[in-house]
Amino acid sequence: MNVLIIYAHPEPKSLNGSLKDFTVRHLERAGHTVQVSDLYAMNRKASLDAHDTSERHSGERFVASLESKHAFENGLQSEDIAREHHSGNCRITASAHFSVYAYGLAYDVGEHSDARWGERYGEGRFAGKRAMLIVTTGGWESHYSARGINGPIDDVLFPIQHGVLYYPGFEVLPPFVVYRTSRVDDAKYAEVSEALGRRLDTL
Repeated sequence: MNVLIIYAHPEPKSLNGSLKDFTVRHLERAGHTVQVSDLYAMNRKASLDAHDTSERHSGERFVASLESKHAFENGLQSEDIAREHHSGNCRITASAHFSVYAYGLAYDVGEHSDARWGERYGEGRFAGKRAMLIVTTGGWESHYSARGINGPIDDVLFPIQHGVLYYPGFEVLPPFVVYRTSRVDDAKYAEVSEALGRRLDTL
């Protein structure tokens, strides 16, 4: 199986970074091919603008959806976008690693795909492929329950799982979430990584 990991965290030595490294090692040991897009290491531009294409479709008002479609269909995307399109085309399963910060998603993960993957809900170019979020958060698990202060974790992740992944056709697998990250010691990390390994084996 070919796997693309989209990693979005500013600190390589963080829990998130460690889990990304574990994911790569675990999948490669199982015989899978893994590619990592490290958004922070790439210093990737998150904003969507007219510079995402080498030739404008219209010389007047910038209409993002029309310009993105024109650039994609005519091979006019900027180099970073074209590179990520190639990564997505070559991969079967996508995994996104990032942290949740008070209802916000690290490094604008959504913008990463807006210019690259957008098609139409459930019928896009990634139909038949699978995606899974691997998420860390400092909050208690109970905080992300139906009656929790932050609301259900699936509601918090809905913009990514539905609006970013399902939109271009991915089959979205249940997320793997690590709660209370500040309390993850060596014993807890061993427990978390073992559980993550079991999830990865089901991809």
